[in-house]
Amino acid sequence: MTSSSNTSATPAPDLRLALLIDWITGLTSFQLQKDSLRPASADASFRRYFRISDANGLSYILMDAPPPQEDVRPFIQVAELLAATGVTVPTIFASHIDHGFLLLSDLGTVMYSHVLSNAEDSAAQKTAHQLYLDAIDSLIRIQCCEQAELLPEYDRATLHRELLLFPEWYINKHLGATLTPAQQTSLDTVFEHILSNTLAQPQVAVHRDYHSRNLMVMQQGNPGILDFQGAMFGPLTYDLVSLLRDAYIEWNEEQVLDWAIRYWERARNAGLAISSFDNFYRDFEFMGLQRHLKILGIFCRLNYRDGKDAYMADLPLVVSYVRKTAQRYNTLIPLLRILDELENGDAPKVGYTF
Repeated sequence: MTSSSNTSATPAPDLRLALLIDWITGLTSFQLQKDSLRPASADASFRRYFRISDANGLSYILMDAPPPQEDVRPFIQVAELLAATGVTVPTIFASHIDHGFLLLSDLGTVMYSHVLSNAEDSAAQKTAHQLYLDAIDSLIRIQCCEQAELLPEYDRATLHRELLLFPEWYINKHLGATLTPAQQTSLDTVFEHILSNTLAQPQVAVHRDYHSRNLMVMQQGNPGILDFQGAMFGPLTYDLVSLLRDAYIEWNEEQVLDWAIRYWERARNAGLAISSFDNFYRDFEFMGLQRHLKILGIFCRLNYRDGKDAYMADLPLVVSYVRKTAQRYNTLIPLLRILDELENGDAPKVGYTF
């Protein structure tokens, strides 16, 4: 008879970390200090990041993007494309494409979200205002990129596939609901209105995640821009929506409108093909709805499929964005009805406009 043991199981060895250390050991010209290796951050994908210092104390970032789930080549391509526009992105010092390793310059530890989440007094609000103006200027530089058409097209199929995350993961999985045939028809019609609007917009280079957690506060060349490997050639308003209707930080409508006007004026002066402000702002709202419906699906997928529940705390803000936008346009009212029926389990609320 064998006795039971209370000892915990030995954790599995981190084979990729061992492979990464082996790689940097061969980068002798950088004099990287293996003992200084420490976690920097992780994100919603399979990528993870480490910080490491050289013999002089200069800090670098190591990206671990495991194949076949990740591919560092788009990151390399987009980094070169964005750097050519004059915005601040990490410099790539060394790469091992087959292993999915990159050695990058370190843009620091202060994200926009760190500063903006504390923007309560007047001085902090002034700082926040300047941060947004800097981000708007960098965004316009990106949108004026002459090589934008080299990026993958943010086409109808991709935009629609993103929208479908909403019924699959938010409605079916999170709410535990199944759309009736009538609700499905209404949702399909709303999706068609969204797609028709977004595809008719001027097409530019699109970062696709241009928000407070991917922008770093820099003393020079602010902001530092991260997480751009998914960039595509797509709708003009996409990145501005990501910035101003951030899934993690909420600003009042008056402030969003002020920054949107400032963007509109500067973008027109830069030669971007932008229509009247009224039409532009409608495009901005429809694009925001596409993005926020996608985010609802992604946040729920991260929670239910991947076990990453931290994003669920931001779900109410995103739902609020969706509801406010749907309320403002007749063609989007059916979406508001669906949300009322599924989330509240009751008849549609009063207040719809037709």
